[in-house]
Amino acid sequence: MEITIHSSFLPHTDPEASLAFYRDTLGFEVRLDVGYEGMRWLTVGPPGQPSTAIVLHPPNVDPGVTEDERRTITEMMAKGTYAGVNLATTDLDETFKRVEASNAEVVQEPTNQPYGVRDCAFRDPAGNMIRIQELA
Repeated sequence: MEITIHSSFLPHTDPEASLAFYRDTLGFEVRLDVGYEGMRWLTVGPPGQPSTAIVLHPPNVDPGVTEDERRTITEMMAKGTYAGVNLATTDLDETFKRVEASNAEVVQEPTNQPYGVRDCAFRDPAGNMIRIQELA
């Protein structure tokens, strides 16, 4: 049996700002841009990896979410503690410079972690934690 990661989901609060970050700053391809009832779902992914994607979705659209849960999600997004993704690059310093130049919020500059990786961290326009690890 083979299982792979196909899609990860991150909420967005502004589709244009998300496009600018994921497409223009990170260099991801836009795979889908779907609108429905005034909302937008954007599917992006790294070039050369067509089977791996991130779906940027409007927060709080699940009909099973209560009003209290919607409030909690909104509060957590505002603090940047709701969602995140780990990415990887072969040149962390260059990647850090590029993302920092886009005015993304820097959470952590490139750092050698005690658990054996070197990484940095940013928040995307919706506050999602984006950690970028250097590949050895």
